[in-house]
Amino acid sequence: MTNANYNPLTPEEAWVIESKGTEMPFTGEYDNFYETGSYVCRRCDVELYRSVDKFDAHCGWPAFDKEIDGAVRQLRDADGMRVEIECTNCGGHLGHVFMGEGFTSTNARHCVNSTSMKFIAE
Repeated sequence: MTNANYNPLTPEEAWVIESKGTEMPFTGEYDNFYETGSYVCRRCDVELYRSVDKFDAHCGWPAFDKEIDGAVRQLRDADGMRVEIECTNCGGHLGHVFMGEGFTSTNARHCVNSTSMKFIAE
């Protein structure tokens, strides 16, 4: 998906965001990162998640228990087994959401590729 208003992406970022790729677990810059601020879509800069909603799920990717209202769309993954999450604004692939694991009171784990986001310090 090309749009002149989107940020340029590296080949790796394009593979994850545009081709629905997945970065290797425990390699992303935000997996073990707990600064205060927000996370925005790497492609379009829309705010997706806040640091107060990030938690350590020990899954190898940044995990959030909720998104900013209206920022993330959920849709059935091509494999029919998982639920994909994408940026509502640009359709960029973020990762997957898993429900019912009991990590937090929301019972949700948004498992997000670091490659799909940029961190903005508070």
